[in-house]
Amino acid sequence: MKHFTKKQINEMDKIYRLNLINSCTGYKSSNLIATVSDKGVNNIAIFSSITHLGSDPAMLGFILRPKTVPRDTYVNIKYKKKFSVNHIHYSQIKDAHHTSAKYASEISEFEKTELMEEYKHGKALPFVKNAPVQIECKYLNEYEIKENGTLLIVASVENIFVNKNMLLEDGMIQLDKGGVTAINGLDCYTLPKKLERFPYARPKK
Repeated sequence: MKHFTKKQINEMDKIYRLNLINSCTGYKSSNLIATVSDKGVNNIAIFSSITHLGSDPAMLGFILRPKTVPRDTYVNIKYKKKFSVNHIHYSQIKDAHHTSAKYASEISEFEKTELMEEYKHGKALPFVKNAPVQIECKYLNEYEIKENGTLLIVASVENIFVNKNMLLEDGMIQLDKGGVTAINGLDCYTLPKKLERFPYARPKK
């Protein structure tokens, strides 16, 4: 196996280090976070750090990079206290990836891609149309990770919308039935496939 020491990692070319560290932890979720600004401009951005925090109460979190540059998603969430999390279908990966481009805050990424807005029950919050799973979230809190200046954003799950063919009888959402992608590293998109599902594990007698 190839071995990288801490010293070697610190001295690496920046891009090589970015690719190595972002991929060594394994597959990550691929989601689009949609928000709306105080001026009514819809923003959409790709995130690979969204994770389950608890089911009772239902909460999720995601990591926001340091606010050394403008972060429209963060500003909009702090203003509106609401945002949507949208799983990325494999047919959407090119446009989803393009949302990482740095557009001015007055420009909506929906206008620069083929992604389309969708609204639920007359609410002003945008969702991504045709996303296999859509989650409405409410901002609860944030925690600074002092070691690198990132923020952990904590939110409650307010509403879940899921394609019926993905929902199993016991409540599990089988993501591969909806063509949901994952991210390997920074820019490599993959399509996971179910291998097996096991019952709750108990100590062997």
